[in-house]
Amino acid sequence: MRQMTLVGFLQAQNCTQLASSWRHPESRNDSMSKDFYRRIAQVLEAGKFDLGFFDDRLAMPDMYGGDHAHTVEHGIRCVKMDPLTVLTVMGMATERLGLGATCSTTYFNPFDLARRFQTLDLMTDGRAAWNVVTSFNDGEAMNMGFDRHVAHDLRYDMADEFLEIVLGHWDAWEDGAIVQDKATGLFAHPEKVHRLDYKGKFFKSRGPFTVPRSPQGHPVVIQAGASGRGTRFAARWAELVFTAYHDLESGKKSYAALKEAIAQKGRDPSKVKLTNLVWTVAAETKSEAEDKWALADSLVNETDALSLLAEVMNYDLSKKGLDDPFTDEELAELSGGQGHIDVVVRVTGKQNPTVRDFMEVTRRGHARDPFVGGPKEIADRMEQWFVEGACDGFVISATHVPGTYEEFVKFVVPELQRRGLFRKEYTGSTLREHLGLDRPENGAWRKYAG
Repeated sequence: MRQMTLVGFLQAQNCTQLASSWRHPESRNDSMSKDFYRRIAQVLEAGKFDLGFFDDRLAMPDMYGGDHAHTVEHGIRCVKMDPLTVLTVMGMATERLGLGATCSTTYFNPFDLARRFQTLDLMTDGRAAWNVVTSFNDGEAMNMGFDRHVAHDLRYDMADEFLEIVLGHWDAWEDGAIVQDKATGLFAHPEKVHRLDYKGKFFKSRGPFTVPRSPQGHPVVIQAGASGRGTRFAARWAELVFTAYHDLESGKKSYAALKEAIAQKGRDPSKVKLTNLVWTVAAETKSEAEDKWALADSLVNETDALSLLAEVMNYDLSKKGLDDPFTDEELAELSGGQGHIDVVVRVTGKQNPTVRDFMEVTRRGHARDPFVGGPKEIADRMEQWFVEGACDGFVISATHVPGTYEEFVKFVVPELQRRGLFRKEYTGSTLREHLGLDRPENGAWRKYAG
């Protein structure tokens, strides 16, 4: 029986994806401690989640008003630690949970990133995953030594080369290359370790790579781009895709379209998992859950929304009134998350939406259309999306931490297990085994690289 994929959506910062979460009375206030992340990891593993995954940015949100003061004052994602370091802590506290982190192809070096993730994969016995992003805004660019962020489609062209280098390095060591024969002095077969000698338009890297293959071959590749260019990129490279559709029919259409795009690349669509972002507020009864949701939603303020929206749009929204439409010229200048812009134009039917339109459609700063209820109510909605072909599973986002994950594992997971929709025990040890993905043969990615 087909079973769901479950992912915990995490942040190595002072709050969740919901900036107001740090103010929730049940949120722990030690988000910069190792014990905080150990607890999250242990909860997710107890719930048999496939993986915990870290979102990330390379800058705090300071686009709105051109200053960081409001961000720091209100705690709007102003603390951002290195997610790979945090994943190492979580890996030491678990045995089976997959461990994913976001790193940018625009600002990282391909060889360095390949080495970091392959090392993590070895140190966790094959549980690592890399979420590929191209970054959003000028703040990230300036932190990394540049004046402006790279244009949207160009940074995806760069990302294609970046992936070719990373995957090429991950395949440098053939299986069976290492012998470690102390009697003969042969450590490894030199003919089974290969230089990449890559020279592209944007990147070059020689090799040979310095980290052998892991138990799962190499880390799982995750992608979450929602634009047309991002979708084409996912069809070519991704093994796990994150989506964020807010209604069932849109989810079904997008799911079918992406699966078809994957097939057109010559890949097996069943070997690429599509998981949709969902906020859950779970309790023993629906009424208790509704009370919890009312509390969480009451904590959000307008500053949160405008700051986070400005960050993802790469535009200072303080320059415009809430009901002033964007001109064609202004829309053309937006270089942030193109997928967000496309969604707002489509949902509103306006070629020139307003700031308020962006706030209402994206619900930035808010938990968008949460699944609120007792075990049955939440499981019913998840089952509907899963069975009717809108997703292969879910990315669970939190209104407060670790409470959201604890409540989901306590109330919802047993109901999904009872229905046969989710595992009761891990049957493998690597992340690929959790996801039902094959261990990649050396160089297999090259068949789909064009």
